[in-house]
Amino acid sequence: MQETNLSVVPAQAGIEELIAQAKAFAEAAKAPATRNAYASDLSDYVDFCAKIGQPAFAAGGESLALYITYLAKQGRKTTTIDRRLAAIATEYHAQGHRETPVKSFMVQEVLRGIKRTIGTAVERKDPLLVDDVERIVEACPDRLIGLRDRALALFGFALAGRRATLAAVEVSDLVLTSDSEGIVVNIRRDKTDQEQAGRQVPVAFGSRPETCPVRALAIWLKAANISAGPVFRAVDRHGNVSVHALEPGSIARIIKKAARRSGMTESEVAKLGGHSLRAGAATSAAISGASEREIAAITLHRSSEVRRYIRDANLFRASAAKQLGL
Repeated sequence: MQETNLSVVPAQAGIEELIAQAKAFAEAAKAPATRNAYASDLSDYVDFCAKIGQPAFAAGGESLALYITYLAKQGRKTTTIDRRLAAIATEYHAQGHRETPVKSFMVQEVLRGIKRTIGTAVERKDPLLVDDVERIVEACPDRLIGLRDRALALFGFALAGRRATLAAVEVSDLVLTSDSEGIVVNIRRDKTDQEQAGRQVPVAFGSRPETCPVRALAIWLKAANISAGPVFRAVDRHGNVSVHALEPGSIARIIKKAARRSGMTESEVAKLGGHSLRAGAATSAAISGASEREIAAITLHRSSEVRRYIRDANLFRASAAKQLGL
């Protein structure tokens, strides 16, 4: 009979500590933004069930089928409905249910009907291409907020990063290369790197001083007196720089405001978002003839996503309409 080494068995207090740590690790399995979105989704579902007088987490799928029907009538996109269902399924499992009604015949039939009726196309934001970024940069004022916007546009374009990635960059993540060709940015966490393995992305010096992302970044950091901490921060109307990083959502508003300042129409600005710099970098690289592998090495897009940018870049170049002679 094997003896138990009592010295390695945790005491009751130690077990409680392990339980608390296990719960913390379980919560960390999803990104903060995902957890917040799920919490909001669940709250909305529970409120709906309360209003119709039905239990939220019963075994049947009646309440859930009514809920997604309600979402569809409210004009919600199918991507939003899918996310709501994912949040609800997660909560069912968290409550100890082995099966969830999300995959039930009733719910899935209603979902299929919704998707056939309102479609599944995702509204994509327009990319900001090289000419667009140059216009934005040229229109940035020479005061502090303009230096921040210029650096954000050029650096964000060169990095091809997501909004959250740009917001998370700190001064300590920037390393000048030994051959002075540019800087290497240490991306500590990204949407596709939730385990924080990290990756390094090069940002080269530009061919022209006025559009060089490295130079623009250095000018902004010096003017804002930032030597440590977040690179991109809010600037108030008095020129005071926050100590906190920009929220990812505010990056889209800054880009839209800068685009409006450059002379873009309201209809053009409405089609832009925080993803426009990243999409523009990938599309511009495809227009310049970069390969699928070269684009993916920087953006970490999946192959199917990279091919979409290449397809968009070649849409008119390869179009048979050019051969019609009109």
